[in-house]
Amino acid sequence: MVKEDQIINKVEASGLLKIDLEEFVNEDDLMEFDIKPFLFQETILKEKDFRASLKNIDWSVYESKIVGVYCSVDAIIPTWAYMLVAVYLEPYAKEIEYGAKEELINKIISKAITKLDVQVYANEKVIIRGCSKYSIPESSYLEIAKKLKPVVKSIMYGDACSTVPLYKRK
Repeated sequence: MVKEDQIINKVEASGLLKIDLEEFVNEDDLMEFDIKPFLFQETILKEKDFRASLKNIDWSVYESKIVGVYCSVDAIIPTWAYMLVAVYLEPYAKEIEYGAKEELINKIISKAITKLDVQVYANEKVIIRGCSKYSIPESSYLEIAKKLKPVVKSIMYGDACSTVPLYKRK
């Protein structure tokens, strides 16, 4: 019997399982490598200068990090330049991807969804959390819905206090 003054967490009691896509990302693991500072007048990559600059970088700062390699200005960067950066990063970085931080976050979430063991959610009611400190792309929400639908009882979007029902198995 429940006392009248006892507070009951109805969300916890409902058996809803929550998936928060931002939990797939550890921001401390992320770093960017922008090619822009190595360009002459922010438009031209001079091979000799670029190679010399890369030799003088302390690459150990990228130790065990997930690094996004990109160029933040509209310049024509030869393909080999990205490859050369990857060659320098490879002994240190945990992972190397093309793109700035937002693209990096998208790729990390996508990989995590691919690896997700959906059997944990079999026959369960699942809420995909909607609010996030990261800009999570719609494609990630689409991926998680596709992956969960065959096994879950229901899928909702939002937070436990206000959800949008998306799917309910008949």
